Amino acid sequence: MADIEREAMEYDVVIVGAGPAGLSAAIRLKQLDADLQVVVLEKGSEVGAHILSGAVLDPCGLDALIPDWKEKGAPLNTPVKHDNFYMLGEAGQIRIPNFPMPPLMNNHGNYIVSMGNVCRWMAEQAEELGVEIFPGMACSELVFDGDRVKGVVAGVFGLEADGSIGENTEPGMELHGKYVFLSEGVRGSLAKEVIAKYDLAQGHEPQKFGIGMKEIWEIDPAKHKEGTVTHTMGWPLGSKAGGGSFVYHLENNQVYVGFVVHLNYKNPHLFPYMEFQQFKHHPMIAELLEGGKRVAYGARAISEGGYQSMPKMVAPGVALLGCSVGMVNVPRIKGNHNAMLSGMAAAEAAEAAIKAGRMGDELSDYEAEVRTGAIGKDLKKVRNVKPMWSKWGLLPSLALGGLDMWTNTLGFSLFGTLKHGKNDAEATEPADKHKKIDYPKPDGKLSFDRLTNVSFSMTNHEESQPAHLHLKDASVPLGVNLPKYAEPAQRYCPAGVYEIVEKDGKEEFVINFQNCVHCKTCDIKDPSQNINWVCPQGGDGPNYPNM
Repeated sequence: MADIEREAMEYDVVIVGAGPAGLSAAIRLKQLDADLQVVVLEKGSEVGAHILSGAVLDPCGLDALIPDWKEKGAPLNTPVKHDNFYMLGEAGQIRIPNFPMPPLMNNHGNYIVSMGNVCRWMAEQAEELGVEIFPGMACSELVFDGDRVKGVVAGVFGLEADGSIGENTEPGMELHGKYVFLSEGVRGSLAKEVIAKYDLAQGHEPQKFGIGMKEIWEIDPAKHKEGTVTHTMGWPLGSKAGGGSFVYHLENNQVYVGFVVHLNYKNPHLFPYMEFQQFKHHPMIAELLEGGKRVAYGARAISEGGYQSMPKMVAPGVALLGCSVGMVNVPRIKGNHNAMLSGMAAAEAAEAAIKAGRMGDELSDYEAEVRTGAIGKDLKKVRNVKPMWSKWGLLPSLALGGLDMWTNTLGFSLFGTLKHGKNDAEATEPADKHKKIDYPKPDGKLSFDRLTNVSFSMTNHEESQPAHLHLKDASVPLGVNLPKYAEPAQRYCPAGVYEIVEKDGKEEFVINFQNCVHCKTCDIKDPSQNINWVCPQGGDGPNYPNM
């Protein structure tokens, strides 16, 4: 659609994505210069609709951005009071004491939050400063001026199912900026394009990912312990894959119950969603949830590569922020604070460049601040935990990773910087090398089938639009992935988007894009790298209330 004539609007900075990174950038820009013209474009139906995170928030980013956030009513209502780690077996658990853990693992001083609600509050602060925020505006294309990114196309609606222009098509508009910030979250479609076009990943380790699934439960008040944070490892994943769980007690007798599976697992028969459902039948978790009810569900990929996997973050006219780069501290299970700090750093670099009369160059000061400042220091201390887990398994990585984090607090590492090796798609092995895994059928009380749970994500896509999940080669699912890998898309998707059905005696690969919760797992884990996730039209997708 590049040849369509569109209206254009000019700004100083165009920000794609109203998550913690994008909103922090917008706020900081206006704090530095109230006259800057700043716009934030958000694909969700409202700010926060597509935000899903654990989340225990380290408030250091918010402290730096809005020091008086308490007085301004930020929704950080539940300070962490108790911090528990357990190793699970099938029938029991062992508490891992807190005292041997490095200080960075301590959650006291942090808050259990809904990041969706934090972002809604941040959007209010941004708008009070004069930032323009447009929800329901998916950004479908980059706009170039020579080699420079000068803007994005947003607000395309009403395309025909085959992607062509119809009589009801709204072509959208171009939004141009002296600089464009991409804060799309994990595996953003425009960020992926920028990384490929400018070869930004060259010289860096491949990015690694996990799939995080989360439910909100209302539980018996007698079992609720507000401010309690629990993390577990072990059962049911065992040696099948890396990962673990979180259970966070927030206010109003609610708990966040979540499960993360690292996507570098080898066995294509593994079913991450069913591992999550099985986990809730552990006696410790089942006892907590019994008599309660699940009120929401969602899923999202998580960037896990850390320090050595961060690509170059800048190219002419454009900067990648937050999870578009990958700034999650894996052992802490925290990235929102770094996302906020990255937004501030990008804003400061852009404001200085604009003040100096520059436009559209590379914001090298931003990259330097991320790598050498607070973000880089946070991630460098834990850089070996993920590769250790991948190479040596859970128990050795617990011991060696703990040792490495302790020595890193003293400024050195016994291991240097370990490599990740293969990306997560390449890690998938042929199905005939592995046994099938039989999973218990969901009972409808503690565990649920995927489609029932997806209904609790309030996901909706206008069905006449083009599918936003593109196959590079339509023959691959049945011709390659099914015979070689037992077509794992049927299992790795936490929303039941992909299935193989029999029609007129023939197998068909079906894409139910209406179910998609925008987790991006398919774009990451497909062993043939045959699926390309792009934005559907604006406002479509999940509508998370309190994730």
